[in-house]
Amino acid sequence: MTAANAEISEGTRFAFGKNWSRFLSVLDEDRVREAERSLALMVGGSDLKGINFLDVGSGSGLFSLAARRLGARVHSFDFDPQSVACTRELKRRYFFEDAGWKIEEGSALDSDYLKTLGTFDIVYSWGVLHHTGEMWKALGNVAPLVANGGKLFIAIYNDQGGASRVWSMIKRSYNQAAAPLKFCILIVMGTFMQTKAAVGRLIRGENPLPFSYWKQYKKQRGMSPWHDLVDWIGGFPFEVAKPEEIFNFYKAQGFTLIILKTCGGGLGCNEFVFVKQVNGGENV
Repeated sequence: MTAANAEISEGTRFAFGKNWSRFLSVLDEDRVREAERSLALMVGGSDLKGINFLDVGSGSGLFSLAARRLGARVHSFDFDPQSVACTRELKRRYFFEDAGWKIEEGSALDSDYLKTLGTFDIVYSWGVLHHTGEMWKALGNVAPLVANGGKLFIAIYNDQGGASRVWSMIKRSYNQAAAPLKFCILIVMGTFMQTKAAVGRLIRGENPLPFSYWKQYKKQRGMSPWHDLVDWIGGFPFEVAKPEEIFNFYKAQGFTLIILKTCGGGLGCNEFVFVKQVNGGENV
């Protein structure tokens, strides 16, 4: 049994890969194109030919696929073996036996493994490092993987103070619950979140019903509302950070922030794109 599977059995880790394998059943060309669009928007262009791209915690493999379709040479790894299997399945579907896309099982906490990878023009880790159980170590570990002048694109859960602590307890309870109770938790929390969102839309004078929002959801990075809900409720380990904490952490390591996309102080991830300084000074 792998370390990831042992933690899942103990109820201390969410089965991310199991959820991603279900997501692959709804993955279509529209979602893939949307993933390409959102990635290109954040990394500065839709032509990644000649670029070395590292996907730290590849999950479903969707954004590794997007980077490869944009022309990058891709290296994907994940701690969860079922997530690795999902990424390999997407490679099988779209880039069978392609030498430009390498997939491995590995951990962002394993310094020895990371040292074997070299450096990359783009290091990508969206919504991953806060699930390692040692977020700040993982954040530090990915910094040397970025080539001088290269970009680091990460997304980290926003620190909501007390609300984040409550969510941590909910997530822990979900992972320790039996399957029928897990489903009940999903329904109760999903209903609560949808009701809260509907009230917000009503206050803004919008249609409070969620159907239009659900229809447009795939335009948010090509994702799925149900699978994202399961990921959010179950996603554990769970850590958070304020935007300024992430900014200061990487500034001290020679990175310059070039894009910041926040969740407005609420629930969700803050997105950061940093450039690694060359020789402690000018960037390319």
